[in-house]
Amino acid sequence: MTDSFPNCETLLLEKQGPALHVTLNRPEARNAMSLQMVAELSAVFAEIEDDASIRAVVLRGAGGHFCAGGDIKDMAGARNQKPAEGEEDPFYRLNRAFGEMIQRVNESAKVVIAVTEGAVMGGGFGLACVSDLAIAGPTARFAMPETTLGVIPAQIAPFVVQRIGLTQARRLALLALKLDAAEACSLGIVHQAASSHEQLEQWLGEALDRVRQCAPNATAETKALLHRVGHEPMAGLLDSAAGKFAAAIRGSEGTEGTMAFMQKRPAAWAVDDSTENH
Repeated sequence: MTDSFPNCETLLLEKQGPALHVTLNRPEARNAMSLQMVAELSAVFAEIEDDASIRAVVLRGAGGHFCAGGDIKDMAGARNQKPAEGEEDPFYRLNRAFGEMIQRVNESAKVVIAVTEGAVMGGGFGLACVSDLAIAGPTARFAMPETTLGVIPAQIAPFVVQRIGLTQARRLALLALKLDAAEACSLGIVHQAASSHEQLEQWLGEALDRVRQCAPNATAETKALLHRVGHEPMAGLLDSAAGKFAAAIRGSEGTEGTMAFMQKRPAAWAVDDSTENH
């Protein structure tokens, strides 16, 4: 898998069975998100979108931290760039590049699992909010500190609102509050708050086992359907969903799933391939 990304310098990639483990790897900066890391994450998610062998992506950080937000050095560099007439502001390009990446992660057909530890700030907070499953370790601390720096959470705020609702997003963003794992779990930022590293790894393993039980195309179609809710009229959405249901049940996964149920055996996609490594 890593051979596909010879220039991937800020991420560690490891494929374990149907899961791609992506580790943000700038521990000296608490995995602050540089422009290079943003570009590499975008490239990885683009590359795997049509890779049927990958059904889940596990995001985590090296060195005990998930992600401390944006890289201050990149911001300083952008400040020193003066755009020519008619060019976009470098700060706009920097910020928008992150937004494009996080939107790609949000809309990925894969099941995205965020394993959060240590600093989960700013952009890292946003990444947690676009995961399908987020598990927090006992050291995890969450915050949207942008207003304390005189800036705004421009690209992550919409995803935070989608995750936890406007009322709680207002409180967190406008007061730049810091949360521990338990409160983050109670608000719905993460789904589980582990009491130990061992429990964190156990829950991750159990989640990946559940991903294996679910048909990959059906999972991708279900995720896409969920993203459409609230963005189009309900009657049209349900009409479209009925068409997709009919196609699914007549398709290869629907046929295999039905036969496996009748024959009381695991479906083909649930066969243990955990020893597969690339």
